[in-house]
Amino acid sequence: MHPEAIETLIRQGMSCTHVEVDGDGRHFEAVVVSAELAGKSRVQRQQRVYETVRAQLDSGELHALSLKTYTPEEWSARG
Repeated sequence: MHPEAIETLIRQGMSCTHVEVDGDGRHFEAVVVSAELAGKSRVQRQQRVYETVRAQLDSGELHALSLKTYTPEEWSARG
């Protein structure tokens, strides 16, 4: 998979204000900023994002996805 394809899947699966994905073709890292993540634990946030790429994870097309998740307010506070 390409990082752009993963970004597209995440954006199609949830409302995001910012998504960036980087990786080497098998292992990827994503930063996801979404108001949908407000009030959720770290595990719940990761589960929500994984829902958007579940088919690719289940098929093995996407091997590993490391996540950093933020609400828009948390993202803004990072400077």
